[in-house]
Amino acid sequence: MGRDIATLVASMTLDEKAAFTAGADFWTLVANARVGIPPIRVTDGPNGARGSALFGLGGETAVCVPCGSALGATWDPALVERVGAMLGEEALTKACRVLLAPTVNLHRSPLAGRNFECYSEDPLLSGKTAAAFVRGVQSQGVVTTVKHFAGNDAEFERQSINSVIDARSLRELYLVPFELAVREGGALGIMTAYNRLNGPHCSEHAELITAILRDEWGFDGFVLTDWLSAGSTVGSSAAGLDLEMPGPGQFYGKALGEAVRTGEVAETELDEHVAHLLRVFDRVGALDDPPDWTSTSIDRPEHRALAREAAIAATVLLRNDAILPFDIAEVRTLAVLGPNAERPQMMGGGSANLAPHYRISLLDALRDKVGNRVDVRFARGVDIDRTAPSLLATFATEFFAGRELAGPVVGTRTFPDGRLLLIDAAPPGVDIADFSYRATATYVPDETGAHTFSLVQMSGRARVLVGGRVVIDGIANPPGAGTEFFGFGSAEAEAQVELVAGDAIEVVVEFAERDGVFLRGVKLGLRRPSPPDLLDRAIAVAADADAVVVMVGTNDDWESEGHDRDTMDLPGRQDELALRAVAANPNTVVVVNTGAPVTMPWAEDAGAVMQAWFGGQEMAGGLVDVLFGDAEPGGRLPTTIPVRLEHNPSYGNFPGELGEVRYGEGLLMGYRWYDARRLPTRFPFGHGLSYTTFELGVPEATAGAAIVTLTVPVTNTGDRHGSEVVQCYVAPPRPTRLARPVKELKAYTKVALDAGEQSRVTLTLDQRAFAYWDPERPGWRVDPGRYELHVGRSSADIAHVVSVER
Repeated sequence: MGRDIATLVASMTLDEKAAFTAGADFWTLVANARVGIPPIRVTDGPNGARGSALFGLGGETAVCVPCGSALGATWDPALVERVGAMLGEEALTKACRVLLAPTVNLHRSPLAGRNFECYSEDPLLSGKTAAAFVRGVQSQGVVTTVKHFAGNDAEFERQSINSVIDARSLRELYLVPFELAVREGGALGIMTAYNRLNGPHCSEHAELITAILRDEWGFDGFVLTDWLSAGSTVGSSAAGLDLEMPGPGQFYGKALGEAVRTGEVAETELDEHVAHLLRVFDRVGALDDPPDWTSTSIDRPEHRALAREAAIAATVLLRNDAILPFDIAEVRTLAVLGPNAERPQMMGGGSANLAPHYRISLLDALRDKVGNRVDVRFARGVDIDRTAPSLLATFATEFFAGRELAGPVVGTRTFPDGRLLLIDAAPPGVDIADFSYRATATYVPDETGAHTFSLVQMSGRARVLVGGRVVIDGIANPPGAGTEFFGFGSAEAEAQVELVAGDAIEVVVEFAERDGVFLRGVKLGLRRPSPPDLLDRAIAVAADADAVVVMVGTNDDWESEGHDRDTMDLPGRQDELALRAVAANPNTVVVVNTGAPVTMPWAEDAGAVMQAWFGGQEMAGGLVDVLFGDAEPGGRLPTTIPVRLEHNPSYGNFPGELGEVRYGEGLLMGYRWYDARRLPTRFPFGHGLSYTTFELGVPEATAGAAIVTLTVPVTNTGDRHGSEVVQCYVAPPRPTRLARPVKELKAYTKVALDAGEQSRVTLTLDQRAFAYWDPERPGWRVDPGRYELHVGRSSADIAHVVSVER
C-alpha cells in the first residue's frame, strides 16, 4: 500500500496500460509481473461472495445472506453494515478484492425480474441500506461496485432498451441510492447498466459517469461495465469508463491501445483509467496480494449466527389474528403445505445465485425444532416449476480424456444434485475442451407413480439411463435451443419412468464435450408424480391439524436475472392452496417465500401472513424461531404490496415497447402513487407488525438554519421485547411551484426495547430532506413555507404531524 501510482503508470508501456483496462478472463484482471500487479479477482455478488462459480455451480461454497429486498426490509443500516463486513471477509476467502454488489435499482414495478436483488421502492431507504453495505464490505479491504448505473429497473431488452426518465425523477428517485452509496458509503466502484438512458448507452454516458458521478458527487473510484454490455472504444473512454469486463476486451484492452496509437483516444485518457484502477487497488492492499492466492470455502459459526439474525430481522409479519407465536404445548399436529417448504428458495436466480454452505428446508427446521413432541405432516399440494427442478441425489462422476467415454479415468468429482455442469474449469487432469464423463447416482423415490426425467444439455451431447435403460438420448436426438442458463441450455427433453416408493434405482448421465462454450455439461431434472387429487390431499392434512403453515412462493423459474415476471399471481395453484387451507383451518399461517410482491387474495382471511423473502441459508431456522416466539419478526415492508397489478404506478409503462421504456409515472413511484391517487393497498410501504405493542409519543421539532431535529418518545407497551421502526415523511407546503408527492420518507430509525421500556429517538433532516430538483435552474431548491413532518409506523399509519418553517 502507499505506492506512487503516477510513477507506476508512467513505468507501464502503452500495451500494458491498455491491457489493464479489460479483463483477462471472466473474473480476473490482467496481471503484470514486470511492474508488480498481481492477478486481481472479482466475485459476485449481492447474496454472497461466491468466487468463480456461476449459477450456484462449482466446488466453492459461500455464506448465503438474505436477498436485497430482505435486507431492505430490516430497515437497519447497522445490521446491514455487519452483513457487508461478513461478505467482505467471505470475498477474501475466495481470493477476491472486488465484490460485484450492491444492486440499488428501485422497485419501480412489482414484476421486475431482479427486484429481489434490490432494496426498496424508496430512494432514501435504498441509499441508506446501500451505504451501510458498502461501508461494511470495504472495511475488509474489498471494493464494492454499486450497480446498475442507472435506470436498469427491468430485464426486458436490457442490453438495448432506452430508459426515458425526466430530470426530476432521475435526480429525486433513481440516482439517489447511487449518490448515497458514494457520498455516505464511500463506494470505490460503480458498475454501469446495460441499457441506454435518455439516449446514450450507460457505459458511454458522459453526463452520468463524469459530470454527475465524478464532478458533482466527488467519486474517486473506478467505473466498470456490466458483463458483456454494449459500449464503444472512443465514446466510452471519453465518457470516463475505466474497465471492461469480462475479458478479453471487445472495445477496451487491445482495441483501446490501437485507438491511442491512431490518435482517436489521447494517451492521457488511458492513463487516467489505469490510475483510477490502481489507486483503488493500492488503497485496499490488492497490489500486495500474492500472485498464487487461492480460494477457500470456510463455514464460520459466527457467519451462521449473523445470517440468521439478518433473516429474522427481515421477516415481516403482515397480519396476525392472535395465532402467532405458536405455543408448542398446544400444538400436537402441525400441517406443513407447499412445495417451497420442502425445497427452500433462499435466493433468486441469475448472477446472484451461489452454492451455499448448506441448505435447510422449513420442513426439516420445523421437525428439528419440535422433535417428537409434535407430529409434523407434510403435503406439497401443488407444483410450481416451469422447468424441472434438479434431481436431488449425489452424483459420483468419472472423467475421461476425449469424447468417447473410454480409456482410463483422468479425473473425478462429486456433484450434489443434477446440475452436472462445469464453468471454465475442470477437475485436475481433465482438459476442459476435450473430455467426457459418466455421472452415477442412486435415487430413492418417496412416491409411487410416473416420474418425469428431463435433460438440458450445454456445449455437448448427453444421454440418461435409469435402471440401466436409456430413457433420454440427446446424442442421437439432440433437443433444440432453450432458454435456461441465459439461453446457453437446450430445450428440455423428457421421459416418463414408473418408480416405486422406497425402491432405489441407479441413474446415469453420460456426456461428451463438443462445442467449446464456457458452460459445459447437463442439468438432469425430475418432476415427481402429480396426481389429480394432490391439492385435495393437502387440504385434508390441513383440516386434521392443530395448526397449519402454508409456504407459498416462487423459484428461479419466476424470479431471476434475465427476464421479468408477467403476473403478480403466485405460480401454479398456490392461491387456491392458501385459500382452501385457510378455509379448512383458521389456525393457518401463510408464509410468503418471494423476493417481490404477489397478489395475496387470501390475506384478509388468513390467521397470520408472514413475508419471508428469499432469506438466505438461515431463512428456515429464522422462520421457525419467529413462528414459535423465540425471536420477533423485525421486518417492515420496503415496497408497497398492491391489491392488484393494475394499481401499480408503472402499469401501462412497463416493461417497454419499440426499444423504449417511458417512466410515465414520473415522481409518483411506489407509495407516492398510492398516496396521490388515494388507492387502497394490500399492505402499505413501511408496514410490519410485532409480537408486542408500541406507542409513539408527540414529536418535538427543533429547527435550525440547516438542520431540523425531531425527537420522538417511543414506549414498548406490551409484555415482551420487540422493535419498532419510527418513520418520518415530509409533506411540502401547498400549493407547490412544481408538482410534488403528497409526502416522502426523509428519515427513519429502528429501536429495540424491552417490555415497558421507553426511549427517545432522534431523527435528523437536512435541507435536502425538504428540497426538489429544479430543472429550470439545475440544482436542489427549497421553497420557503411550512412543511409537515408525518411521524408513524408506515406510509399509511401516521401517529403524529408536526410543522416546521423552512
